[in-house]
Amino acid sequence: MELSTRALIEDVAGHEGDADFTIGDLLDRFSERAFGVFLLIVLLPAFVPLPIGAGAISGPLVSLIGVQLMLQMEHPWVAGFIARRPLSRRFMQSFQKRTARVLGWLEKLTHPRTRVLIDHPLARAFTGLLLVLLGVLLALPLPATNYPFGFVLLFYCIALIERDGRMMAIAWALGIAELIVVALMSGTIATLVADFF
Repeated sequence: MELSTRALIEDVAGHEGDADFTIGDLLDRFSERAFGVFLLIVLLPAFVPLPIGAGAISGPLVSLIGVQLMLQMEHPWVAGFIARRPLSRRFMQSFQKRTARVLGWLEKLTHPRTRVLIDHPLARAFTGLLLVLLGVLLALPLPATNYPFGFVLLFYCIALIERDGRMMAIAWALGIAELIVVALMSGTIATLVADFF
């Protein structure tokens, strides 16, 4: 099945069955693209207003995906209580509304190509390393960072789902740029984190 990223979101958001999709069902459905789908799922809280820090939910799961890519796992490992969790249509509809414009634009630019940057073991390990680091950043209690960090991670989702190596190269560049910016601002960030606690 070759659903695009936007079509995947629309499929789940518009699902009219008796029950929501479970996360495990959705990952099994997308086999080799399951890491991209899992990353998309764990980013939902970063784009949907929640009463607690969304990054604290999404960040560790992003890092978990990164570790699994570094270990060259073929399919995401998900704890049973997460796999059985329904994927809320309300959350997906909110996510769809907030990301429709950027996903529509990116969809026009993506298609399967340069797959060596997706499938080669060294490429997977490098993608995993960046996701581990970006997940840590997303988890930090920094004000007004969920959306910009989340949009950078969307490039990784799209590259993995669409099997687009050139999009992955862009995602790498954005991820490295984000890490450099945070490193340059590390003093200010340390103060903000200390003040939070």
